[in-house]
Amino acid sequence: MRIMGLDFGSKTVGVAVSDSLLVTAQGIEIIRRKEENKLRQTLARIEELILEYEVQEIVLGCPKHMNGTEGVRAELTEDFKDKLERRTGLPVFLWDERLTTVAADKTMMEAGIRRENRKDYVDKIAATLILQGYLDNRSRTIKAAE
Repeated sequence: MRIMGLDFGSKTVGVAVSDSLLVTAQGIEIIRRKEENKLRQTLARIEELILEYEVQEIVLGCPKHMNGTEGVRAELTEDFKDKLERRTGLPVFLWDERLTTVAADKTMMEAGIRRENRKDYVDKIAATLILQGYLDNRSRTIKAAE
């Protein structure tokens, strides 16, 4: 079993996948969207990746404001979640993604990636951070229940 992490944006969707032991997350690609309102090709690519990596669960980053409220982007993410569930038949869980883009940017700075090149990586790294946070929380929850 593997879990997929997604960072859903207006122009791109960052994709990460867990290892089979559900311990680590690896960024695998950024799906570029031609138009914000058209999701057919994006969903088709996600389905291909689900089959390729044998994914059984999806974690979708939910953008909240720093005070915990949700705005337009969160509403669009909820709609995308519904489309993903209908299209794939897999459970999709929302995960608070506050500060993942900031953390991704910091990671790239520390790795020495030039500012003008960071946009090429930020969504994949954000998806990885979203999924890793979910995996870590899942592991803690399982250990606490034992």
